[in-house]
Amino acid sequence: MDATDVTILVVDDMVVDRLFIRRLVEKHDGWRVVLAADGVEALAAIARSAPAAVLTDLQMPNMDGLALVEQVRQRFPRVPVVLMTGHGSEEIAIAALRAGAVSYVPKCNLNRDLFSTLEQVLAASQTDDQRTRVLGALTERSSRYVIENDPVLVSPLVQVLREEMVAFGLCDATGATRAGIALEEAVLNAIYHGNLGVNSDLKLAGDGSFERTAAERRSVAPYRDRRASVSSHVTPNGATFVVADEGPGFDVSSLPDPTDPANLERPSGRGILFMRTFMNDVHYNTAGNQVTLVKLRETVLQP
Repeated sequence: MDATDVTILVVDDMVVDRLFIRRLVEKHDGWRVVLAADGVEALAAIARSAPAAVLTDLQMPNMDGLALVEQVRQRFPRVPVVLMTGHGSEEIAIAALRAGAVSYVPKCNLNRDLFSTLEQVLAASQTDDQRTRVLGALTERSSRYVIENDPVLVSPLVQVLREEMVAFGLCDATGATRAGIALEEAVLNAIYHGNLGVNSDLKLAGDGSFERTAAERRSVAPYRDRRASVSSHVTPNGATFVVADEGPGFDVSSLPDPTDPANLERPSGRGILFMRTFMNDVHYNTAGNQVTLVKLRETVLQP
């Protein structure tokens, strides 16, 4: 998808918030915004012209964000929905992620996180229909990738794995996007936290210290010599992905509970929330430097 082709549908019942978010989104080169005041207006707008993504508030009259997510997943499975969460909407946000939303960004962090969240979602939702048809001739596929600690490599790798899930008929486009985001988070965790040993709390500063630390360590021993690996085995019944790093590992029992609404805005819980919500099974090895993600075939695919 070209940058000039990106339309984001912003859904919020507050006029001031809608206009603020539109100005913020349109600061990104090539992105334009369509506005809706609630879920009913949003569905009508999608029916007229499908956007690249929907960015929606949760608490709205007529049709709230959770109901909108459910309707979009059923009627427009190629359109990813991103949630804007606020204080008091955490439990609804967890329910909406389970119902079909692909990501979220706290309203209090829009300035910091909106672009990166939407960029991740847009990259994960792209589909090459001709390539998918060719891959559909496969009956089984196993592969293993070993990559250096460059996050630029992650999105193209995940795109290949996502296309395989669609080609094998494991899930619809939304399900594949959700699984792709879970995989991307797992690989980024392996690079940033496993191999480079960068703490998620540095993101809270909002001053680029997380990215600077990662960039510095990519050229310093022992970090520069470590690699991340992704092994996959895909069949028509399901897919298993094993993501490993060469770092010292961590205490798996220290992971925050991603389903606790109180942890929704913690940067350290975001990746594990997506992994456990979008995959059927997630488990770590004892050392904490390898995670296995399982995506089973969806029993009922959306039209």
